[in-house]
Amino acid sequence: MRETDRPGRRTGGATAPAEPAREVIAGRQAVLEALSADAPIDVLYVERGEPGGNLRRILAIAKEKGIVIREAAPQKLEGMAGLPTHQGVVATLAAHRYAEVGEMLARAEEAGRPPLLVMLDGIEDPHNLGAIIRSAECAGADGVIIPKRRSASLTPTVHKAAAGALMHLPVARVANLVAEIERLKTLGFWVYGADMNGTPYTKTDLRGKVLLVIGGEGSGLSRLVREHCDGILSLPMFGKIGSLNASVAAGILLYEAVRQRMEGGDVG
Repeated sequence: MRETDRPGRRTGGATAPAEPAREVIAGRQAVLEALSADAPIDVLYVERGEPGGNLRRILAIAKEKGIVIREAAPQKLEGMAGLPTHQGVVATLAAHRYAEVGEMLARAEEAGRPPLLVMLDGIEDPHNLGAIIRSAECAGADGVIIPKRRSASLTPTVHKAAAGALMHLPVARVANLVAEIERLKTLGFWVYGADMNGTPYTKTDLRGKVLLVIGGEGSGLSRLVREHCDGILSLPMFGKIGSLNASVAAGILLYEAVRQRMEGGDVG
């Protein structure tokens, strides 16, 4: 596979600081109203057990809207709501609205440049997520894609770590990373994951439609995501430590893409 001349693309131990309290909505009617108003619900927590009454309706609407649903014990719900009258359901609100991937593509098209996207495969530390969003915005990327499961979400900590970048860079949340990778490939994207034992990152063409995939802390890329990448990019390691922080690796790869695109006249 091309790393400098590609063929044409097919088409068709320490304790982390506590998370600041999120804005929550508790109670069935309040949550129903929030769902009806398309409030930016991040996660819907429901009491374990068979749902009864209008809780079934709440769950049906949430599933239709693609909202993440998690079961929780009554004690957790009470702690989140701050009162015992939660009626078995609590919704946490995202610190920022989630976008659609299509908005990112439209953004690049409007700017007249090939899109550069970042996908995060299991980034669970909100500080890392915020730092990557900040680097992506500074590098002129068109958006960041995260999974609905096994990922940090747009919490106040992420908003703070992103240092304002969330106001300018869309973040989308998708149900299945592999399915989204394959969909983007049909639109002409080349997909490169960051991991060990790959091609040196400076020897890969990052000028066209590119999706960079960054693996999670510790575990790196998941097996299926790695298998669906067109190539794996590696950063040279000369010290005793075997890997870089995910946000640092993302920043290096993003700015390599910037360098190549500036030389090719795609940015700047």
